Amino acid sequence: MSSRAPRSPSSAARPVGTVTRGTTNPNRLRRMDRWIAAAHGAALRRAADPLAVDLGYGAAPWTAVELLLRLRTAAPHARVVGIEIDPVRVAAARPYEREGLSFRHGGFEVPLPARPALIRAANVLRQYDEGEVAAVWERLCARLAPGGLLVEGTCDEIGRRHVWVALGPEGPRTVTFAARLASLERPSDLAERLPKALIHRNVPGEPVHAFLRDFDRAWAAAAPYASYGARQRWIRSVRDLRADWPVVDRAARWRQGEVTVRWEALAPRGA
Repeated sequence: MSSRAPRSPSSAARPVGTVTRGTTNPNRLRRMDRWIAAAHGAALRRAADPLAVDLGYGAAPWTAVELLLRLRTAAPHARVVGIEIDPVRVAAARPYEREGLSFRHGGFEVPLPARPALIRAANVLRQYDEGEVAAVWERLCARLAPGGLLVEGTCDEIGRRHVWVALGPEGPRTVTFAARLASLERPSDLAERLPKALIHRNVPGEPVHAFLRDFDRAWAAAAPYASYGARQRWIRSVRDLRADWPVVDRAARWRQGEVTVRWEALAPRGA
């Protein structure tokens, strides 16, 4: 999916973007979905039309099916539209349609008559250049309903490690790091799953590199807590980390193997 100049959905001659690899697995996005339900569930419940988009769901529709199930634990009237730029994938997904779940051919133009309250774009921008990210973000945020949320990020093939950026209509807000803690030797192992906006900035002099360095130091200092399990070590590390970094969530999320930090603290130099 490319970042060409914005056009309205009705005027788009063809979907905006390029076909991704389409790699997908059941339960791959559970960490992102769990966070969305917790962070945005109340807004979805209040929305007149709690419409969510699974953008670029891939070669199989599992992530869209799961998103509907998980959102409905927080917002019972939520509905999901899976959007894919490959028409073959859309045709393959159609047998999975049900009440509240449908599939549509499209791309970054998000060709829907209504503005969604949520757009989730997972593992979509990995193949794009870093310089294209800001325009894609701007385009997708412009499609959000008032109070809507865009969640864009990357995870490994089975969803053990995941990093995503949350954006509102005004732009990026936060970055969340999430992991199956038993899979980590140190927090900086998550660097390989940084979203496109940050992955090439994990170098000395950039904020995200300093954050992961400090997280590793806090993790090392919390080594005595390892005897109580990786979760307790993670919680202690985050408590220490927030002395110098704007951590915005609380222990209830840390227990899930998450930590969320303000975007401004990690934004690339000169962005």
